[in-house]
Amino acid sequence: MKILVDADACPVKEIILQEGKKHQVLVLLIADNTHILESNSPMVQVITVDKGSDSADFAMVNRTCAGDICVTADYGLAAMLLAKEATVIHPNGFFYSSSTIDKMLFERHLAKEMRRQNRHFHGKIPKRSSEKDLAFLQCLQKALST
Repeated sequence: MKILVDADACPVKEIILQEGKKHQVLVLLIADNTHILESNSPMVQVITVDKGSDSADFAMVNRTCAGDICVTADYGLAAMLLAKEATVIHPNGFFYSSSTIDKMLFERHLAKEMRRQNRHFHGKIPKRSSEKDLAFLQCLQKALST
């Protein structure tokens, strides 16, 4: 088992690195070359791919095996990782599942259509909360203990 992270804009990288070290699990941070990630830990591999449409996503899918733990906020990527029988966690602290992913993808499609039609819902994006970090940590710990 390893932990793979869609690291382009992942807000919980530090939590993942701490838990990976604690459980002695290899962590792969995958990002495109517009992000600078570094690690000196032998338990962390930084994988940098060329910037391109979904290049980091495909790199992550290609390195994922059944039983791995994957972290992403991308519903499309989550669907592909679930198909590979990985445990997939959203950074806000919930597990993706095959029973809910279709609904999530449909809602994403509807939101994209609304944006395309300039029917935006303007509002502030809330600041990341410690409750979301705690929820994520609990999900990750549960996944690591199974």
